[in-house]
Amino acid sequence: MGRVVNMDKENLYQLCLNFIEQRIQTAETALAQAREASNDDTKSSAGDKYETSREMMQQDIDRNKRLLIDAQDNLKVLEAVGHTAAADTISGGSLVHTTEGIFYISISAGQLQAGGKTVFAISAASPIGKLMLGHKKGEDFTFNGKKYKITAVE
Repeated sequence: MGRVVNMDKENLYQLCLNFIEQRIQTAETALAQAREASNDDTKSSAGDKYETSREMMQQDIDRNKRLLIDAQDNLKVLEAVGHTAAADTISGGSLVHTTEGIFYISISAGQLQAGGKTVFAISAASPIGKLMLGHKKGEDFTFNGKKYKITAVE
């Protein structure tokens, strides 16, 4: 995500969408590989060793299924907030400028580079996201002992 784009919500949405699509693709590939490895594994004469191997493969499949489901859930969240209109009150889809950074309330996608600035894509369910919800420009909140003043909400 090193590509620098304009800092507007549509571009930030696209960066988050690319992030989630990559996670889905990675999880699907890993799941397919784990299933293939499991199917290719043939029963050996060492029964206990085989059962341990099969269990480890099943755990790998289950872990990749959970990652895929999590990524698909994040895609639904992103789609829900992706095209919300700007409002005075912070909600899902808001682009929030504070004295301590710029935040895009969407999904937890980490740092994005947009318009020559760093924007933090965070979930509304994250601790800082929860603190921001419902606030307006000019208000402040404290997170981890640091005071944030909201300078703009888009």
